[in-house]
Amino acid sequence: MKNKLNRRSFLSKTALAGITGAAFLSQYGSGLSAAVERMPSASNPSDLKITDVKCGYVRGALYVKVYTNQDIWGCGEAVDAIHGTYHLVQRLGNQIKGQNPLNPNRLAEQLRKGAFFGGAQSGVFVAVLTAIETALWDITGKVFNVPVYQLLGGKFRDQIRVYCDTALYTATNPSPADYAKAARGAVDRGYTAVKFDVDDARDPNKYDRFNWTASPAEIERMYNAIAAVREEVGPNIDICVDMHGRYDFITGVKMAQKYEDLDLMWLEEPLPADNPDLYQKLTKETSTPICTGENIYLAYGFVNLLQQGGADIIMPDIQKAGGLGEAQRIANLANLYYVPFSPHMVASFLGAMASCHVCASVPNFQIMEWQIYMDTDQLWQDIVSYDGPRTENGFITLSEKPGIGVEINEEGMRKYAVKGVPFFE
Repeated sequence: MKNKLNRRSFLSKTALAGITGAAFLSQYGSGLSAAVERMPSASNPSDLKITDVKCGYVRGALYVKVYTNQDIWGCGEAVDAIHGTYHLVQRLGNQIKGQNPLNPNRLAEQLRKGAFFGGAQSGVFVAVLTAIETALWDITGKVFNVPVYQLLGGKFRDQIRVYCDTALYTATNPSPADYAKAARGAVDRGYTAVKFDVDDARDPNKYDRFNWTASPAEIERMYNAIAAVREEVGPNIDICVDMHGRYDFITGVKMAQKYEDLDLMWLEEPLPADNPDLYQKLTKETSTPICTGENIYLAYGFVNLLQQGGADIIMPDIQKAGGLGEAQRIANLANLYYVPFSPHMVASFLGAMASCHVCASVPNFQIMEWQIYMDTDQLWQDIVSYDGPRTENGFITLSEKPGIGVEINEEGMRKYAVKGVPFFE
């Protein structure tokens, strides 16, 4: 199946067939009538209907395709809270079959409000909704031949700055020298911002895996690692530090204060994000910017946090926070509090570019996440189709193609698909 609609066909064929076609047919008779019948045709946008919703799973991501009666489809992606959701995709898909896909906000609200007692506030429901909603924006952009950012109100920027998560968390007991080397490698690739995870359940200095208070030796390890990074890259490279919400309030305050002389771009989730009151106290205790939000769902989830001044920077994950429209609402809400919007992003290039459309459409965008393995791991090249560079000098250039501008490659995905789960069936 191919997306057959070109720049003019979808919106013009009916008009041309109805106006010029009628005039010519009246003059030239059945021969031309038969020729017109053989031409590919498309209905008016108002006649577009969803015919099916299918999905596939690759590693920790869900990929959804929404099909229509006009041989045009949309793709969307969700991450993290997606395991075991195949039947949820089918259920939500059945609820929107037969409806016009060109109303992504309306359909997303229909699904969400229709499951008020079915988990629609967070978690797997919102993650699946996110993938479907994203695919609807993709269809809408393709139909009207505009990139998604145009549907969201236009763009503030053409390039999206990204920070490089060096994935050093895969190493066992990395030394400060290892951190410095990883940072240098990212900077040499052109990135102007780097991120490191400093929480480590394998640290022999931990009191135990369940005690969230860091020992003095653990605190020193976390500090020395980032001090080595700062020394290596100098003062003009931004450094982000992630603690994954795995410490308590006391440790969060200690680390935030200890990092003050390293001038971090932010300290990310030193404690769980489920208590805005504690985050408000934390931000008052330090000059280190505090960032949170990757596990907060929907705009509602950010209201108290922003009202209470609990975050200097927010980082919703656009692949699980509710969709592209919802992510823009979150960013605009944060903008009312003069809080930067810096999305978490661990998806494929489909999810990355979808996120870029949102980042381009809001004034308070700061920076977006990019994983270094996406530059080197063949999987991330195989599972999507995109003709152009992914990143250049620490930026993603916004796609000007209709819709998101990136397609999933089902054949490329198949060899990485999760076993035992239907694959686009």
